[in-house]
Amino acid sequence: MRAVIQNSVGGPDVLVIANQPDPTPKAGEVLVRVKAAGINPVDGSVRAGHYQLLGEPPFILGWDISGTIEALGAGVTGFKIGDEVFGMPRFPKQAAAYAELAAVPADEIALKPKGADHLQAGALPLAGLTAWQGLVRHGGLKSGQRVLVHAGAGGVGHLAVQIAKARGAYVIATARPQKLDFVRKLGADEVIDYTKGDFTDQVRDIDLVLEPLGGEHAERSLKVLKRGGVLVSLLNVSDATRAQASAQGIRVERMSVVPDRKGLQELAQLIDAKKLAVHVAKSFPLDRAGAAHAFLATKPIGKVALTV
Repeated sequence: MRAVIQNSVGGPDVLVIANQPDPTPKAGEVLVRVKAAGINPVDGSVRAGHYQLLGEPPFILGWDISGTIEALGAGVTGFKIGDEVFGMPRFPKQAAAYAELAAVPADEIALKPKGADHLQAGALPLAGLTAWQGLVRHGGLKSGQRVLVHAGAGGVGHLAVQIAKARGAYVIATARPQKLDFVRKLGADEVIDYTKGDFTDQVRDIDLVLEPLGGEHAERSLKVLKRGGVLVSLLNVSDATRAQASAQGIRVERMSVVPDRKGLQELAQLIDAKKLAVHVAKSFPLDRAGAAHAFLATKPIGKVALTV
């Protein structure tokens, strides 16, 4: 099979196409013919050596996949050859999604939503599960609550806005000026241009904040949360911020996304109900993975993916 490998850490140019042995599914696994593989910021961090999830190179990046089952390992039930599936297998271990074939645990994938093509489904899992788990599992989101989503036009953010709306929340999102209209069209009730002032002067009485930026954003978000509110952060939260939150009666959740078949099924149901759509800013062929990483670094609206 063809796959994108890297033999050293560094910039996007370390990603090269190469022939690799075809994987064989073990017991409990399925072999997926990959049609699309989503690219996420964590991919770039691992590629550059900033985040050593996979140890030392060589390795194959990627966790988001959508494709068709070609073979079943021993003991697999609930799937058949030819099924179209998607998922975020093995995270944070190597899933090797940037490849023509991937052997993945059957219990970490789900049937692809009928309302999405492989490109959209391949771009969904990691960002979608992050948004879903952050809002619902960690945040305990309830209908009628006021939710603030930072970076509402980003990969996680644009999905979080839609998920929160689908669950009956009043959604406020921050974005850059050129992305405000996009976020409004997602259904956000209020959109804040964070370049024109401090969001803490424009928002109050928030029940739940989804915070993907880290640093001072987490601390400042405490100012807009009501007592009993929840701050869900995708990055580390300082001890000082945690202490301040405790004093204000605010719960802090530092989350890391995990493989989640039920979450995938929930996302698929939202897509098929036309309550969730994945925006892919641009797609690239497998042999242009480096260019795809460079494009993602420009912070486009929505997601970036490889077509295989």
